[in-house]
Amino acid sequence: MRALKKPFGLIGPVIFGGLLMATAASQAEAACSLNSAGGKIKHVIYLNFDNVHFARDNPNVPSDVEQMPNLLKFILANGTLSNNHWTPLISHTADDLLTAMTGVYGDRMGMPVANSFGIFRPDGSVSIGNPSFLYWTATTGDGTPLMINEKGNTAPAPWVPYTRAGCDVGAFSVANIEFERLPDDVRTVFGVGSPQDKAVTAALSLPNTPPNQPARQAPNTDYLGVAIHCAQNSALCSGPGGRPDLLPQEPGTYSNFNALFGNVNVAPVICKAAPNGCSNGNVKGIDGTVIADAYGRPGFPNVFSPTADQSLGYAATMLEAGVPVVYVYVADAHDRNPLPLDPITNQPAPNHAFGPGEAEYVAQLKAYDTAFGKFFARLAADGITKDNTLFVTVTDENDHFVGAQPTPLGCDGVKVACTYSLVGEVDAALNRLLLTERNNATPFLVHSDSAPTVYITGNPTPTASLTRTLETDANLLMAVNPYTGGTEKLSAFLADQAEMKLLHMVTADPARTPSFTMFGDPNFFFFTSSPNTDCSQPPSCVAAAPAFAWNHGDVQKDITRTWFSMVGPGVRALGLNNEVFSDHTDIRPTMLALLGLKDTYVHDGRVLVEKLEDFVLPNEPRRSRQNFIDLAHVYKELNATLGSVGRNSLTFANRSITGDAATYNAYLKTIADLTEDRDELAGKIKSALDAAAFGNAPIDDREEDDFIRHARRIIEKFERLAEGRRDDLDD
Repeated sequence: MRALKKPFGLIGPVIFGGLLMATAASQAEAACSLNSAGGKIKHVIYLNFDNVHFARDNPNVPSDVEQMPNLLKFILANGTLSNNHWTPLISHTADDLLTAMTGVYGDRMGMPVANSFGIFRPDGSVSIGNPSFLYWTATTGDGTPLMINEKGNTAPAPWVPYTRAGCDVGAFSVANIEFERLPDDVRTVFGVGSPQDKAVTAALSLPNTPPNQPARQAPNTDYLGVAIHCAQNSALCSGPGGRPDLLPQEPGTYSNFNALFGNVNVAPVICKAAPNGCSNGNVKGIDGTVIADAYGRPGFPNVFSPTADQSLGYAATMLEAGVPVVYVYVADAHDRNPLPLDPITNQPAPNHAFGPGEAEYVAQLKAYDTAFGKFFARLAADGITKDNTLFVTVTDENDHFVGAQPTPLGCDGVKVACTYSLVGEVDAALNRLLLTERNNATPFLVHSDSAPTVYITGNPTPTASLTRTLETDANLLMAVNPYTGGTEKLSAFLADQAEMKLLHMVTADPARTPSFTMFGDPNFFFFTSSPNTDCSQPPSCVAAAPAFAWNHGDVQKDITRTWFSMVGPGVRALGLNNEVFSDHTDIRPTMLALLGLKDTYVHDGRVLVEKLEDFVLPNEPRRSRQNFIDLAHVYKELNATLGSVGRNSLTFANRSITGDAATYNAYLKTIADLTEDRDELAGKIKSALDAAAFGNAPIDDREEDDFIRHARRIIEKFERLAEGRRDDLDD
């Protein structure tokens, strides 16, 4: 759940008037020059779900997507859906969203650890909790770009190919392309000490109001979660709400572009152009109710857990206002969304998590299904259909459910509701368990997660005794699972800095690189506690926490295997088709290939040509289609974090990290050499695939054969290493 990883912030209305000519919608669409095959694609709808599952979490209970037949039938009847689709590592909301949006892994856009991360200060102390969710051009606590690429610059922004093509891009609650946090993002865009900064800061400083009184005035509803990045000379951004869209480190020239930030600036212009989607200047949800926060204040719902009704309503109004490209996010349905107000504190109540088939969970999915039915009907009435629109749906990751068995046994949630005596992840104080079980009091902090990244105070080297001992002790930790009463090993895999580099988890900012990562038992959620006391003293080191019952971040298949779909011109109508392995890096290049656009960089993913019609492809890759596919398949085995090399390397790394000094030192040499070889070859292959898909370059038969043979040698080496064999590694 994205929302509760962020502070709730404050709420308050600032309604400005908007100036927009009535012809803005038609002007915007006319200016947009998507270059799809045959010019068929006129609109793009990119929808990112948070933990909405295609697979069943309980075999008796229909999955999330099965309970949304309006969405599922639309996809299966008109396009393709795959659940042989995988996340990057670490599998978490921010890095998953950003990987799919950019087509690169976290090492090339700064966010392999999320939804926050640690930073080593120069003195070796640790700054923990640095937020992953900030505006695209923000900087971190150590002064580096938040979205740092492999060159140390801010990674290219995902809206740029669209706006350069004359297309406005709308965003509602998606990661980092609108304001995520206040006052930070207001200061990033408007400047420290600007009128906007002063107003926001003043509002944030107001005290809480007593129960049953209007909430304290604050700017979240006005400024968070909504943006439009405009093409040059766009009518939408020509009014007083427009602000220069500054990307000083963007490859190539990016100047004279404006953007609208926040509902306070977006709503006036889209409501002027599309009044039927609004009421009194406020954007309506798909059900016709004004989108508002928990206090009833119109605007962004504030907690970054928008319902399908809210996100789809805002998307429809943007499209009707002439914004041809929209990116929206929809929250999971297994948490209560939106959160009601606590009658005592007048603040949103604590989260409540549901188990599969629980009545309120089923009801929320029913509401989502109804929203999609209305959304598709409304778009069809606007002439926005599968025949002229690319619909892309991605879900960031799956979650692992942690809870008791449902009652009655065999309940399906639809005809017979499921109930649970207890749901909730098992919270575990990692430092206290290490002190109690291993007498290890090494000071460290973690990014709290089911797969915690560990930052050891002092930033010791990987071979230092302090690091090696803590890794070994973490591997030996055990705890009782309160649901089963059984004693479970807490660590599934350990990844040191060398293994994290292979898994694309090491950025250009060395201060962000953890000492190591522990991919844990997915039933457990790990944190550090202060003071660090023996587990014989209260509070308990291990306890079920009912507020959260769905874990992600880990490496297990039920978390990392997810789904995506595409519908639109050029997409083959394959229905449910799982023949092709894909991961989040493949979404971006496949979309751009369909749209006839190009990024300024080579993606880590590849175009999923198996899911596209022949007429979409340039002449050369069309003629060498099988060469492209063969090379692409071996490339994913080689370079995807959850491809063959990634999975086998984790087994090899874990055995080596937990072995003796001689074993570990030999591993460091082997993994470094193989990673260098892998990276060099992967770079050549992805450049060849990119040149074919976006440059109409043929894939040479001899070069393809050489690439595949070389890749197979690396893949097989990792297979042997995972099996514990080192024979013939130099073959």
